Amino acid sequence: MANRRLPRPRELRELLRPAPFELDGTARRLNRAVTIADLRTLARRRVPRAVFDYADGSAGEGELSLRRARKAFRRVEFHPSVLRDVSNVRTDTMILGKPSALPFALAPTGFTRMMHHEGERAVVAVAERVGIPYALSTLGTVTIEQMAAAGPGARRWFQLYLWRDRGPAVDLVTRAAEAGYDTLLLTVDTPVAGARLRDIRNGLTIPPRLTLRTFVDGALHPRWWFNLLTTEPLRFANFTSTQGTVAELIDRVFDPGLTMADVAWLRSIWPGSLVIKGVQSVADAQRVVDAGVDAVLLSNHGGRQLERAPVPLELLPDVVAAVGERAEILLDTGIMNGADIVAALALGANTVLVGRAYLYGLMAGGQRGVARAVEILAGEVTRTMQLLGVTSVEELRPAHVTFRR
Repeated sequence: MANRRLPRPRELRELLRPAPFELDGTARRLNRAVTIADLRTLARRRVPRAVFDYADGSAGEGELSLRRARKAFRRVEFHPSVLRDVSNVRTDTMILGKPSALPFALAPTGFTRMMHHEGERAVVAVAERVGIPYALSTLGTVTIEQMAAAGPGARRWFQLYLWRDRGPAVDLVTRAAEAGYDTLLLTVDTPVAGARLRDIRNGLTIPPRLTLRTFVDGALHPRWWFNLLTTEPLRFANFTSTQGTVAELIDRVFDPGLTMADVAWLRSIWPGSLVIKGVQSVADAQRVVDAGVDAVLLSNHGGRQLERAPVPLELLPDVVAAVGERAEILLDTGIMNGADIVAALALGANTVLVGRAYLYGLMAGGQRGVARAVEILAGEVTRTMQLLGVTSVEELRPAHVTFRR
C-alpha cells in the first residue's frame, strides 16, 4: 500500500509552472504546428475556401492522381541499419552542379500572392536564408526582376510554359538569364488545362471576383481581404490580360503543339541548366535526355492535370535505371513529410521539389509560415536519416526502401 503525504510547496511549484505565453498570435499558431498536416489545417482556417482549394486541390472528381501519389509514399517501408554513429548528420547535397543545404527545392506555384500578400517574396527570402533553390513560375505574381531583388543571394530557378507566340517566351528566358537565374524548368504536361473541379465549382477567377458567395466567405476572413485590397493589385506578372479562370488562360495562351523540337530550341538559347518538368514515362525521359537536357523532373503536376496519371515515386526506379547515369532525376507530387523526401532520395532521385507543403505554411503565416514548413521538413529529413543509420544524403540506397503491398 502506498504511503500518502501532502505535496511540498516546492514540488507544487515545479508542477504548476506555466509555460511562457506567446503574445504574437501568428507565432503562437505556427509554434503549435509540428507537421505539414498541421499547417494545412491552419491554412484552411486562414484563407477563403476558393483560395485554399486552389492550392490544395487536384484534377478530376476523385483527385486520384494526387491521392495515389500520397498513397505510394505511405506504402514505403524503411530498412534501417543500427549500431551506426549518427551523432552528426549532413543534409547538404549537390543539385545541378551547385550546393544546397537541404536535399529539396521549393517548387514553382502559380498565383502565389493569392495565398498570402507576401507571396513569392516571402518564399524566396526563406530559400535564401536556408540555402535551397526556389523556382518562380511563369504564372507567378511577381516579375523575374522583383523576385531577384527580393532574394538577391538565393539560388533562383525559372519555370517556363511555352506560349503559342514564342516571342514572350524568348523575352522571359532572356530576362531570367540576365537576372541571374541558373536553371530553367520547361513544363511539358500542360497542353491544355486539367479538370480542376474545385476551382470551377468555387468560381475562381483572376483576379478574384466579389460574388455573393465570396462576399460571405470574405466576412469570415476579413484579414485576407484587407491584405488583398490594401497591397499591390493581385495579377499574373507576365500577362497583360488575365480575365477569366486559370483554365481559360492556359487554354488561350499556352501552346498545345509543344514538341521535341522546342526542347532542342530551348537548349540552344538557354545558357544554364535545363530541366524538363512533367516527364511521366521511361521513354519520354530517354527522349529528352537524348536531346541534351540536364535533368528530368518526374511529375504529374501535383495531380492537377491528368487524372489517373502515373505516380512519380513508382516510376522513379525505372527512370533512374534508364537515364540516371546521364542526367539528374528530380521528383515532385504528394510530398507531405521529410520521410517522403528521404524515400525518394533512397530510390535514386537527386532531389525533390515541394509545393503544397510550403503553400500551406504561406497561407498559415506568410514568410514565417514558409520558414516553419521548411523547418518541419528539414527536421523530419534529419531524424529519418538518423533512424535509418545514415549520416549523409549520399549514403541513401534503394536497399533502404521497399513498397508494402
